[in-house]
Amino acid sequence: MKRYLAKSNPEETIQEHTDHLIENYKLLKLIYPNLQVNWDILYLACLYHDLGKMNLKFQDKIKGIKKSEDEIPHGILSLAFINSKELKDKGFSKSDIKILAHAIAYHHEREFNYDHNDIKEEIELLKGEGIHFSYDKIEKISVKNLSAKYFSKDRIYQQEDEEMFLSYIKVKGLLNRIDYASSGDIDIEVKNNFLNNCLRDLMKEWQEKNSNAEWNELQRHMLFHKNDNVIAIAETGMGKTEAGLLWIGDNKGFFTLPLKTAINAMYDRIALDMIKEGYENKIGLLHSDTYSEYLNRDGEAIDIDEYYNKTKQLSLPLTICTLDQIFDFVYRYRGFESKLATLAYAKVVIDEVQMYSADLLAYLIIGLSYITKIGGKFAILTATLPDLVLDLLQEEEITFVSPKTFTNNQRIRHSVKVLNEQLNHNTVLDLYNENKVLVICNTVKEAQRMYKLLKDSKKIRNLNLFHSNFIKKDRKEKEKQILEIGHRESKQYGVWVTTQVVEASLDIDFDILITELSDLNGLFQRMGRCYRGREWEKDGYNCYVFDGGAEECSGIGYVIDEDIFQLSKTALQDVGGELKEEKKMNLVQSLYTTENLKATKYYKQIKSNIDYVTSIEDHEKSKNEVKKIFRNIHSITVIPREVYEENQEAISEYILILSKNYSKLMDEEERRVLRTKKSVIRSRLMEFTMSVPYHRGQGNIIKNININRYESIPILNCNYSKELGIQYIEQSKVKKAPFDNFI
Repeated sequence: MKRYLAKSNPEETIQEHTDHLIENYKLLKLIYPNLQVNWDILYLACLYHDLGKMNLKFQDKIKGIKKSEDEIPHGILSLAFINSKELKDKGFSKSDIKILAHAIAYHHEREFNYDHNDIKEEIELLKGEGIHFSYDKIEKISVKNLSAKYFSKDRIYQQEDEEMFLSYIKVKGLLNRIDYASSGDIDIEVKNNFLNNCLRDLMKEWQEKNSNAEWNELQRHMLFHKNDNVIAIAETGMGKTEAGLLWIGDNKGFFTLPLKTAINAMYDRIALDMIKEGYENKIGLLHSDTYSEYLNRDGEAIDIDEYYNKTKQLSLPLTICTLDQIFDFVYRYRGFESKLATLAYAKVVIDEVQMYSADLLAYLIIGLSYITKIGGKFAILTATLPDLVLDLLQEEEITFVSPKTFTNNQRIRHSVKVLNEQLNHNTVLDLYNENKVLVICNTVKEAQRMYKLLKDSKKIRNLNLFHSNFIKKDRKEKEKQILEIGHRESKQYGVWVTTQVVEASLDIDFDILITELSDLNGLFQRMGRCYRGREWEKDGYNCYVFDGGAEECSGIGYVIDEDIFQLSKTALQDVGGELKEEKKMNLVQSLYTTENLKATKYYKQIKSNIDYVTSIEDHEKSKNEVKKIFRNIHSITVIPREVYEENQEAISEYILILSKNYSKLMDEEERRVLRTKKSVIRSRLMEFTMSVPYHRGQGNIIKNININRYESIPILNCNYSKELGIQYIEQSKVKKAPFDNFI
């Protein structure tokens, strides 16, 4: 018998690799026996997917002998091993065999540049190799051309047969996940057998402090509806995190939030305070900075690479993530199936839905439609919910339990004063009085202006500025500081001038909020950072809202929809003094109706995005295209000039390490060590970077730092300080340079 390789480093034969797939297949079936997938077809897909690698051109390539320009992808050649007659005799339908063929053919998304004669010739050659192949899991190897009625370079489309399309997604997506896990030497899934116990232990801890402690009405509601799609509106401090976890229970779960800062904080809380032991096999953190966040937590006993790999492969039972990490499948890009197939047996919690922009809200609506069709469940937990969202869900025929609102109307947290004028720094000075004061502006520019005015007054100790336009290293430090002062037990005081970067899900509690009006939803989110868990029992006010008066607040018209701003301004005309939570929710519900918003740019954007995404043909776009579209990326990653100049020596050292090549003489351990070192160094290098709008880079890039022949980082000509963050220089004052960005 000949020895045919499936992988080269380390070497693994086709039989050995397939055995790993079968082990992961069995593990998946053991953990999720109720997953509604055709297990027999999935097994056959695992068994046959790589048999085309017997092709000698592939074997020459993988053994480093030579590469052939006319090599046919092995996924296509593997189809020749499917014995359709035998499968039909065993009771498989034409659709079953077609799904099997398509899953195998496209398990790697590659261009097919071959014709009928090419494949006929290669299959004839494969017949000779099949004679020399023996595998105990395949009784008889037969090689012949598969009929075109099962595969002919075509695709399975949703519009033609939705039932077959969804079945195909599950088989192909799970084949991909099983294959990736086997190649990465990790388990496809880790069983969730801990979350219910962790929550019971949490309750015991609470009851040791208060014998009357029990799950509240919201949390009991989520437990009661743990098998349903649920929408719950609950004020800040009602325990939405615990409610979401109770709903997930001992199942595979994803918890999505809009802000990375909030995600990091929730991950720490669940991993360290609830799970405590062995969290690296139970919970993952998934956003664009996952690796550096894992490094920062510095778990010496944890293999960061393995932990990161399990997180990216969605193998962990519980994942805290941003929406884009799992919902990009809505574009049905080439290779999207693995994510949607995972969500077929998962429960997804969507937190703070009101924070999403028009495009992300459109993706959310479409995504929930697919998730419910394929078998997954969702729960929306939010402080406020515009009626508009409910209408959009119903238009997509998404079913859910009637939304329920949970408030504590006995408690007053906020007393509001609306000022018909532009944000005034003198008000901040008057109210400071050694309180914890949070000032929120609509734009970075306005926040910087306000900070400078307050600083020039020299009347405030502990004055700080926090917005999104700091390099990652400085931003992390500021996040840590604001969480410290914002802790409800903290005795610190001072003024923090910020933007909407603190608006949602950040567990901070200030004494006084002074804010520009953005829109009603945003305003109530901002209020959630003031008297977060405390009752307001004083005279006067703790929330001051500047609505711009005859002028507009900053950012109206581009950061904030102008029509919604005006509607919000009108809605606040009768607001003053103590404001109950129920009143806030009623204001949101009456303002954000489809009827009120249908003429706004915001609503039109949602509808046009839904129409656009649903009109795209399945498998039309590439993953990279979608990555940019989905994140609405019109930004570039840069190092500010002053940061580069101050850290040039360290950056040069990092680049030197990152540019090292993997020598053919290296063994696997040496490669692993260099790979880990590069990951650590890359993370450190990225600490000096930040994202800026694409147009800010145009004409302001003074040089590019090459990492290797594929990657470079632009150096942006701008003013930057740890105190203020970035300050742009007008384009006309700088010399233009060629621009390139691949990082």
